[in-house]
Parts: sequence; C-alpha cells; structure tokens
Amino acid sequence: MSFDTPREELNVQLERAFLISVALPDRPWVGSDPLEELRGLATSAGAIVVGGLCQRRQQINPGSYIGKGKLQELIEQAKLTEADVIIFDNDLSPAQIRNIEKATQVKVLDRSELILDIFATRARTLEARLQVELAQLEYSLPRLRQMWSHLGRHAAGIGTRGPGETQLEEDRRLADSRIRDLKERLSEVQARKEREVASRREEHTISLVGYTNAGKSTLMNVLTGAGVLAENRLFSTLDTRTRQWRLKDWGRVLLSDTVGFIRDLPHHLVASFKATLEETRQARLLLHVVDASNSQAEAQIQAVNKVLADLGCGDKPTLLVLNKIDNIPDPSYLQVLQAQHPRAVAISAATGQGMGDLADAVIERLSADFANAAVETDIANGKVLSYLGAHAEIYHQEYHDNRVIIHCYLPRHLFHHIMGPTVEVRFLE
Repeated sequence: MSFDTPREELNVQLERAFLISVALPDRPWVGSDPLEELRGLATSAGAIVVGGLCQRRQQINPGSYIGKGKLQELIEQAKLTEADVIIFDNDLSPAQIRNIEKATQVKVLDRSELILDIFATRARTLEARLQVELAQLEYSLPRLRQMWSHLGRHAAGIGTRGPGETQLEEDRRLADSRIRDLKERLSEVQARKEREVASRREEHTISLVGYTNAGKSTLMNVLTGAGVLAENRLFSTLDTRTRQWRLKDWGRVLLSDTVGFIRDLPHHLVASFKATLEETRQARLLLHVVDASNSQAEAQIQAVNKVLADLGCGDKPTLLVLNKIDNIPDPSYLQVLQAQHPRAVAISAATGQGMGDLADAVIERLSADFANAAVETDIANGKVLSYLGAHAEIYHQEYHDNRVIIHCYLPRHLFHHIMGPTVEVRFLE
C-alpha cells in the first residue's frame, strides 16, 4: 500500500456510489435522514452519490446482512443507477461482502473501510501514513480471501514462497510481517510523542476535541492565529498541531487541535492513532467543540464522549463549546442544547462571537486546578524561590529571621517540585 502520492491528487474518474443503511434494535438511525452522514462520508471519499436504500431489521441476515427482498431491490437499483460501488453504513463480514458483490456484480464497502479510505486520502505526514496503513492492514487481515489483489502491492516481488505454501498463506505472512514492522515504527513514534508531551507537563495544556467537521481547526486559527487547514469537510485534520494561546490577564497556554471523531469509529483506527491522541490524553483541559447548527448535535456529543471514554479521558475536565451559532437554522436547537448542558459556552468561530466568554470560561476551569498555599522555606533556598517566581502567582511575602513565607496560587500538579526537608506547605482556603 503506497502513500507516495495522495489519492486526492490522482486523476481518476469519480465513482458512482449507492448507499444503504440498516437500523437494528441496538443501532437505531440518528435523525430524520438515516443516510445524511454516510452521504457526507462518501462525498468526502470522492464519490458521486447516485441513490440510497434504508431498512429496519430486528436482526441481520447472516448471508447478506439485508433481507432477500431488499437485496433484490438493491440489485435492481444498483443496475438502474449504474453504480460503481455500494456503500453500507454498517460493518459487514467478509462473507456478507462477498455474497452481496456476487449478487449485484458491484464492489461493496462497509462503513469502517470507507472511513479508513478517507483517512488514507487525508494522511500527509509520515506518522499519519503509518497509522492509517496499520489500521487498514489490521482491518483487512480477516478479509484476505477476497483481497489478494489489494494486498499484492505489499509483496514487492512475489516468488519467495516455500514449496506447498498457498497464496493465502503467503498473503497472511506478508500482512503479518508488515503489521509487525509498522507497530515497531509506531512504538518509536509513540515513545517520542510521550517524551514531547511530557516535556510540556508544567505548562497549561488544552486540547480541542469533537465530532469531525465541528469547527475545531477554525477555532484554533481564531484563538492562536495558527493558520492550520480549516475546510468544510469530514476529517480535514489528521495530525495534531500545538500552538500558543495567550489569555488576557492570565498568560500563555498551549492549545492542540486533534483528529475529529465520529460514531462507530473503527477501533483499529483509534488504536493506531494513539500517538496522535497523546495530546488529548495528557491535556489539563479538553474543549469539546460541537456543531450546534447540526440537528444531531446531542448524538454527536454522546459519540465523542464514548471515544473519549475508550481513550481513558472520560473523567478529564471538559468544557463544552457550542460552535456555529451563527449558522443555526432554528433557535430551538441552541435552547435545547443549553438546557441539557447549562455550563456550555456558545460561540461562532467564523464570526468571533462569544470568544470573550470562552476565554473567561477557560480561565475559570484552569483556576479550579490551582491551590492557595503558604510556602515556607529558607531565604537561601534559591531553587524553590526561583521555581515559585516562574510558575506561581505570588500575592504576599513575609520574612522571619532567615525564613520566608510566600503566599501564592500554584497548580496542584506542580507542588511536588518544591517539596523538600526545608520546605513547609500549608494549603489555605
């Protein structure tokens, strides 16, 4: 699988995509248009959507996922619309994909493969390309019986198979070898990323998280002047960017923009992007950006919260930011969200509305992490005095003989840096 040339830049004919979504008791449709999000994903992947079907089922058909009648309708519609690809908003088994392809004579993709394909087209840095390739390979490994032509590009000259070894065995060996290689390279990336993030442990770090296309990159640009790519499309950001954000009457914080989330995000993708999401896992505060103009905003909030919980960030201090209020078609959308989330901040990154309220709310949340303390130490303890001068907000000092008592506000996570045999700390109310 080569990433030398982003596929977006290749001169290829756009595929005609026919969409299908199946609602199950444990996976109901979200909103009035079950195909809305899938349509956006397909368009982001570079397809032209030519039609769609929906079906409610109590349980899936083991052979074709959808029922026999709906399969016959799919065959007819795919032929009528001259579809090049059928895309399911569900995850299918290899056998189901094979059976549907055989019945329709059209290529079939499921939701996970579509999302992985979009990530592949967006990957620009070496780190992102390695992460996407690993996720695609781990997704593909159980599906190798149908995918020799796809994975053959990894072989780089087949002819090394031992006597009696089948093509499928060779296929698996190549995939396993490449997966091991990618994991080794990504473990190095992960270690480097952890060291990089750890070096900023004494800083005030904030991470932007949210559903894809919620406006995180636009907000990043407004707050920091970062000039990062901000496009009205799904998954425009895959790589974490960290910039300085100067808060008035507070000082500098480090703000990171991260990859957007989506419901049913392939777990292989989450695992592969562990290094990229390290900023989120280590941040002092999360700004959960929501597209308040989207009628499915509450469902998107819950989807992001689920991914955060999977990352071990479910209990991290979080400020909900209701973005795009300038684009809300119905004021009731915002009213409902504010009623459900009374501490949320309403803004428009596009117009700048609410930026002052956002800064005030962030300062309030960061201040909650501070402790009011009286630190007593020797006057000659230059190390502690210098550290407090650099990291604490000092509001009063008292001198008694060769001792000094410094009244200050200091982030709780930094107190261990000043502890010692000649230092006494008293926390004040």
